[in-house]
Amino acid sequence: MLRLYDYAGSANCYKVRLLAAQLGLELERIPVDLFSGESRTEQHLHRNPAGRTPVLELDSGEHLPESGAILLYLAEGTPLLPDDRLGRARVTQWLFFEQNLLEPNIGTGRFWVLTGRAEGHDALVERWRSMGRDALAVLERRLSTSDFLVDAAYTVADIGLYGYTHLAGDLDIRLADYPAVEAWLRRVESQPGFMNDLEPYPGNAGRGGRSAHG
Repeated sequence: MLRLYDYAGSANCYKVRLLAAQLGLELERIPVDLFSGESRTEQHLHRNPAGRTPVLELDSGEHLPESGAILLYLAEGTPLLPDDRLGRARVTQWLFFEQNLLEPNIGTGRFWVLTGRAEGHDALVERWRSMGRDALAVLERRLSTSDFLVDAAYTVADIGLYGYTHLAGDLDIRLADYPAVEAWLRRVESQPGFMNDLEPYPGNAGRGGRSAHG
């Protein structure tokens, strides 16, 4: 059985769990507490030198970190990853966009707000909020002409971007200002097998815990 080294409060990990649920894949979840130092142990650094989650352990014993890479691996050979070269490249395009422009702003800003780190850092949080809005504006332009991100078909790209997009409100970003994005979120949530088991940050996620959210 595939093993997922997992943190229940991470939207990066949630993306993988969502894909597995929609594909009917069974994963053995191994919890990793990011805030007590478990992700910095030699054992976990062997799995992922970056000391982050998620990490997928294959039947061969090999390890695959990074949520986007895991999504592409698990979606291989399924309807959630296009067969054609350009379609696959477009999925990868949106997964790169998410990790470069959306997750670092909405994900990081949300983490700081919800764990109390934002106090006294108003300008920094406002910068993340502004850049998060810019990322949502890109999605709004795309989704105003297409039901989904790639070729009007539901793909793993939609799963990858749903993870942090649906949490933008935690950073005081009004999703109502992006009606095409809101409609897309509802379409994702209506897909067979959809579930949301993302948990809140625990008490030890406050100041003094490791500053990481995935």
